[in-house]
Amino acid sequence: MAVRAVRGAVQLEKDEAGHMREQVEELLTAVLTRNGLTHDDLISIWFTATPDLHSDFPAAAARHVGIVDVPLICAQELDIEGAMPRVVRLLAHVETELPKSRIAHVYLGAAAALRKDIAQ
Repeated sequence: MAVRAVRGAVQLEKDEAGHMREQVEELLTAVLTRNGLTHDDLISIWFTATPDLHSDFPAAAARHVGIVDVPLICAQELDIEGAMPRVVRLLAHVETELPKSRIAHVYLGAAAALRKDIAQ
């Protein structure tokens, strides 16, 4: 079994805790589903949020859907002029039989513009 990294991102419409939870849950579900992963395949998840998001921790959404025994951490993205606002990103480390070339990186909605080269 290999250890792989899976990227993902979503742009929020507003900085509101309930909306963040909903969008991050959708992102997590899409990452797992598109890669044929289960909760048990997760090793750890890094979440980042742009500096304009203050309503909640993205990791709280993972805990809300039952990911309670996986190390999670949140950090703030660099405040770069012109960067897309209200974005939550994740980097999940997983155990999988998939080769690197078959990992589906998930960029939902407008966030797909961030990484057109790897977004699926």
